Amino acid sequence: MSELPPIEYAFPELRRWEKGAAPYVHVLESGKPGPTVMVASLTHGNEVSGAIVVDALLAAGVKPRQGTLILSFNNIDAYHAFDPEAPFKSRLVDEDFNRVWGRLDQPATTVETKRAQVVRPFVERADMLLDLHSMHDDCVPLMLSGPLDKGVAFARKIGTPVDIVRDAGHAAGMRMRDYGGFGDPKSPKNALLIETGQHWRASSVVVAKDVAARFLVETGAVDANDLPADWRQPTPARQRVVEVTHAIATRRGNFEPVRVFEGQELIAKAGTVLGHDDGEPVTTPYDDCVLVMPSSSRPLRPGVTVVRLGRLT
Repeated sequence: MSELPPIEYAFPELRRWEKGAAPYVHVLESGKPGPTVMVASLTHGNEVSGAIVVDALLAAGVKPRQGTLILSFNNIDAYHAFDPEAPFKSRLVDEDFNRVWGRLDQPATTVETKRAQVVRPFVERADMLLDLHSMHDDCVPLMLSGPLDKGVAFARKIGTPVDIVRDAGHAAGMRMRDYGGFGDPKSPKNALLIETGQHWRASSVVVAKDVAARFLVETGAVDANDLPADWRQPTPARQRVVEVTHAIATRRGNFEPVRVFEGQELIAKAGTVLGHDDGEPVTTPYDDCVLVMPSSSRPLRPGVTVVRLGRLT
């Protein structure tokens, strides 16, 4: 992929949604008992497919049939800083919004921690959360279900995409989808994180609409006929679960892959060399190893994960 991949869709003007229960957070009440369901977008400011979904839901005046529906644009400052000449920079302003959720009891000193404190009460209120993301590189869509059985079961109920990735998150910090009851096996709360595809592919918007529609119907927030009929896509014949076992990080930013790998590529033999980090070979630890979101083109910094390795379960 080039440093400036094409942007295949128009970005929505979101300033009209500033006024809500909090800035860029909207709470829609049904007046009837039911779960609190949250659809979050722009956890990273340049991941826009989810923002298109939330913008469309608000513009259509969709209301929950029961319970409460929360719709949010998370890192709105990063989104408003988007520059098509440097499109990857607006992922964040000061730090990754999706790594701060384990330290919200500390003073908020960055744009992202301050914004997380605003969003936090709505995340805590939610019984079910869908966090809409996209990816730097071209890759098939992935549902990140977290490490717990309940997340995998929820992803299977949604029914798409094909790959459910069971993972424990990142050493750099807790994700929103793992916060509070979402990460507690004893809690009935549940969350999913969808990676819809490359950030600015039109196909990513298609995936985001499909998964959001399925999520809203599955949780009982809306009926299928409350949403545009063309949001739903065919259900895949099967899904597979990939459990992440290793996260391969570059020590000093000098990782060199032996070739360009495809996301979710299956490497048949243990010991296959994937690349070299500071000249040392990085190999697959077992047969039938799945490469989860390999980094093929981005500039690397020390400590950055270049690929996660997974086993089919």
